[in-house]
Amino acid sequence: MLDQNKKNAQAKMDKCLASLAEDFKKVRTGKAQVSMLDSIRINYYGQMAPLNQVASVSTPDAKTFLIAPWESAILKDIEQGIVKSDIGMAPINDGKVIRLKVPDLTEERRKDLAKQVKKIAEDARVAVRLVRRDANEEVKKALKDKLVSEDEAKKAETEIQKLTDDVIKKVDAATDEKEKSILTI
Repeated sequence: MLDQNKKNAQAKMDKCLASLAEDFKKVRTGKAQVSMLDSIRINYYGQMAPLNQVASVSTPDAKTFLIAPWESAILKDIEQGIVKSDIGMAPINDGKVIRLKVPDLTEERRKDLAKQVKKIAEDARVAVRLVRRDANEEVKKALKDKLVSEDEAKKAETEIQKLTDDVIKKVDAATDEKEKSILTI
């Protein structure tokens, strides 16, 4: 029972790390990364579809996106979807493809993005701690119901704490790496 509790906590903490990675992908670093456009939705024949499902998205260089729609008829819809999104880039439509230029980041904007990264990381740490709390409550409930001994409960809580510490270290490492990529020019 305690092993299952630990496995559940591990799985939830891994989800927290995956969510952190996804959130970090959305933070612009000044380099063109295809994942920056994942949140853009396009009106495709009455349905809202992700941009990467209606067009080919590539990065010919570090500062440019090249968006080539599968059908030229939806070029205007893609342009409108980009304008409506909050990515902060203006589309350049040449009739066949759309180009997006990633603007250079100012020093002030870099610092704001670093603060945003720290907030995202703190939210991830809080989520991990909530998982730890829930796992420890399960252990205490099992101890109260006399399903496990006190020694087993203490050992389980120690293992959960060690797991939490490991995941928090991973969060910190990912945060440091992302901050470094934002603050370097």
